[in-house]
Amino acid sequence: MSRERLYIFDTTLRDGAQTAGIEFSLEDKIAITAMLEELGVDYIEGGYPGANPVDTGFFEQKRTRNAIFTAFGMTKRAGRSAANDPGVMGLINSAADATCFVAKASDYQVELALGSTIAEHLEGLADTVRTATTAGKEVLIDLEHFFDGFKANRSYALDCVRTALEAGARWVVLCDTNGGTMPSEVREIVGDVLKIAPGDRLGIHPHDDTGQAVANALAAVEAGVRQVQGTLNGLGERCGNTNLVTLIPTLVLKPYYAARFETAITPQSLERLTQISRAFDDRLNRAPARQAPYVGAAAFATKAGIHASALLKDFSTYEHVPPESVGNERAIMVSQQAGKSNLLTALARHSISIEKDDPRLEKLLAHVKEREARGYSYDGADASFAILARRVLGTLPDFFQVEHYRAMVERRHNALGEEVTITEAVVKIMVEGERLMSVAEGNGPVNALDLALRKDLGVYSNRIEDLELVDFKVRILDGGTGAVTRVLVESRDGTGERWVTIGVSPNIIDASFEALYESITYKLLKTEAAATAQG
Repeated sequence: MSRERLYIFDTTLRDGAQTAGIEFSLEDKIAITAMLEELGVDYIEGGYPGANPVDTGFFEQKRTRNAIFTAFGMTKRAGRSAANDPGVMGLINSAADATCFVAKASDYQVELALGSTIAEHLEGLADTVRTATTAGKEVLIDLEHFFDGFKANRSYALDCVRTALEAGARWVVLCDTNGGTMPSEVREIVGDVLKIAPGDRLGIHPHDDTGQAVANALAAVEAGVRQVQGTLNGLGERCGNTNLVTLIPTLVLKPYYAARFETAITPQSLERLTQISRAFDDRLNRAPARQAPYVGAAAFATKAGIHASALLKDFSTYEHVPPESVGNERAIMVSQQAGKSNLLTALARHSISIEKDDPRLEKLLAHVKEREARGYSYDGADASFAILARRVLGTLPDFFQVEHYRAMVERRHNALGEEVTITEAVVKIMVEGERLMSVAEGNGPVNALDLALRKDLGVYSNRIEDLELVDFKVRILDGGTGAVTRVLVESRDGTGERWVTIGVSPNIIDASFEALYESITYKLLKTEAAATAQG
């Protein structure tokens, strides 16, 4: 029996950006896109070009390799054609492969929010779709307030679906914008829509205001839609969107769905789910939810007692899926079941080969556990993990040693009487027996230390010329001014590769310096490997 194709549409960078307290930088969007590509989603909706400088810059070039790069925007304004609407043409002229236009499927919203008529709105919907498809774009229509609109005026809501499809839209997406629709209602209403539209042209976009976004997505899939929209870790305005980190493994691992549907998510990419979810939270400077389904630290944790005893005999007694299938690990509180397979997979990503029974593996695992207890998190800092692994395994080259560093911040008045802040850093290092000292000024202590550390690296200086620090994030792990601080530094080089390193300390400068030091070390590891390959 052939399986039907389900398409996963990620809107983390657009709808997820509506989350209170979340502001994505351009660098954030580029890095998150790479995570989504690694996961294997079909569509990545990057934002609204023209709405703000970050989104406009993001769509100046194509940002995906495999996923369909999608721009979001509004259908044309009343009183002008789509071809003469700057907003519509901004999407069409962007680097996006597809354009997702939002239209209102609620007659009340058309009149209230737009001050228009449903006839004008349907005409604008059709004109927008035709203009974009003629320009060669794949077109999606998000029908906002669809379920509430359907309940109030079924005829108009269905007219929106019919108009979009007849004009040439590839997908019409039914949005539960207010998040208040029940799964039984979703199933019933989608069944009604299927009388006028095929399921392989329909999508679902639930919000989580009743905690049922994943359930509503599954109800829609069961009813017949073949595209699901959601976000990483359920990000989104108010209570969030469908959590793809929960939905995807349910679709892929649960026989009820896996036997009927196929997705682009491979078993190998699914094994990266936990790491991607936690790395995403690290980028947002927030703690991962411990009890999150599939990926939470407690998702496969069991306390001592009869449950633990049963688990040791047969893991399936208290686990609905194997934790390693989603890249997580089992935790039995009386005896932590170390994730050796996870560790071997992580080592393989860095071309480090080691036998499963090698005693150094136990040593590395102990180091990882001990450091995580102190505040380190290697899910979002893979480059630091590579360095730690090589250090423990005894294969880390001794590129340079830091003997001393100092950072000074001084606020004073300059000759014009203006109050200014001056930051200076001094770093002393040893490179192949030679002591080098560098001094640099920066716009803050971290910037000054970064500049000083890279100013003179002796024989390695030419290897780091293209190294650039692109992001810097700080998170306080415990309350109070003396709390432990975690710093994540993201770097890139001329090859376009990006990597993240971590530092942890009660002192923010010390944590920052550790992350900077490891970033340079990782870059030198890269150049060493490249030189070896060429030689």
